[in-house]
Amino acid sequence: MSDRTPLILVIDDDLALLKLMGRDLKLAGYRAITASDGKTGLQLIENEEPTLVILDIMMPGLDGFQVCERVREFSQVPIVMLTAKGRPEDVVRGLDIGADDYVVKPFSIEIVLARIKAVLRRAQFPEEMVHSTFTSGELYIDFTRRRVTVDGKEIVLTPTEYGILHLLARNADSIIPHDYLLTEVWGLEYRGDNHILQAAVNRLRKKLGDTGSDRKYIVTRSGVGYTLKTTQP
Repeated sequence: MSDRTPLILVIDDDLALLKLMGRDLKLAGYRAITASDGKTGLQLIENEEPTLVILDIMMPGLDGFQVCERVREFSQVPIVMLTAKGRPEDVVRGLDIGADDYVVKPFSIEIVLARIKAVLRRAQFPEEMVHSTFTSGELYIDFTRRRVTVDGKEIVLTPTEYGILHLLARNADSIIPHDYLLTEVWGLEYRGDNHILQAAVNRLRKKLGDTGSDRKYIVTRSGVGYTLKTTQP
């Protein structure tokens, strides 16, 4: 198997699940490594630089939330969180602190593989060579290099955050409906999942310094969608 094959790290304290996930991921054509606790998982993220992390929330010691927060201090690796059924607050919290997606337990391996495929697709968001840059006030996007700066300072975005900004910038000053954003950035199966969209947009705004009542860049069109403005007051 080529070293260019995506490397998936699964972090979960359920040893039986780790064994099954490792086997199923390899059968699906991925390279896979596992960790049974958060501390080991963090070390593997630093040392092995996986392509994607599947992270359980409920673990002894460092739980999934703590691991996710620490990872986001040094890496933008895509993270898919595993959450127990019936705990929507876990989903919201996980997305708020930097997770890219989530899967609810119990799950089928087909669901996990579909989510992995969707997240990896976002990590390779296609670029259009026409109009290779975008500027709005202090916001500057170089699409060719996937580089975003605000007031000259580079802003590091996750693949999901960049995907949202990319789509809004390509359609600047137009209202982009919620479901269109969800479909284009996440996939058809995410239509109606406003939790994941709102959390990602909120994280993006914070990174751009676009907070407060007077949005400089991303404007909410209540009940409809979002607009990225090209002019500043």
